[in-house]
Amino acid sequence: MLDFSVTFIITIINIAVLFVILRVILFKPVTKFMDERSKQVQESIEQSEKDKNQAKAMLAAYEAQLKTAETEAEAIIHNARDHAQQEAERIIAQGRISAEAILTSARKELEREHQSALAVFRQEAAALVVAATGRLLGREIKTEDNRQYVDMLLQEMSFPDESSRINDAGRN
Repeated sequence: MLDFSVTFIITIINIAVLFVILRVILFKPVTKFMDERSKQVQESIEQSEKDKNQAKAMLAAYEAQLKTAETEAEAIIHNARDHAQQEAERIIAQGRISAEAILTSARKELEREHQSALAVFRQEAAALVVAATGRLLGREIKTEDNRQYVDMLLQEMSFPDESSRINDAGRN
C-alpha cells in the first residue's frame, strides 16, 4: 500500500502554501499587468486606425483644394492672357492712330513746304523771265508791266508738278 510519511505531507503543504503565495503575489499582478497591456495595445491600434482614417480624410480634402487651386490658377492665367491680348490690341490700335496722325501731319507739312518752294520758284522764275524779256527787248520793264507779264506767263505756263497735282486733286 501506500505509505505516506510526514515529509510527504509537509511537502504537499509547502507546495500548497507556495502556490497560494505565488498566486497572490505574482500571478494576479502579472495577469492584471498583461490585461492592462492588452487594453493599451488595443487602444493604440484603435487610435492609429482613427488617425489613419483622419489622415485619409485630410488627404482627400487637400487634393480637392489642390484641384480647386489648379482650376483657379488656370482661370487667372486665362483671364490674364485675355487681358494682355486686349491691352496689346488697344496699344496697337493707338499706335496705328498715332502713326496715321503723324503721317497726316507729315504730309501736310510736306505740302506746305512744297507750296512754299513752288512760290519761291515762281518768284525766281518770274524774275528770270522779266530779266530775260528785258534783255530781249533791250529795255527795262516797269513794275506794272512786270506784274502783268508775270501773271500772263504764269497763266499760260503750267508747271508739270502743279498740273499733275491739280489732276490728282480732281480725281480724289
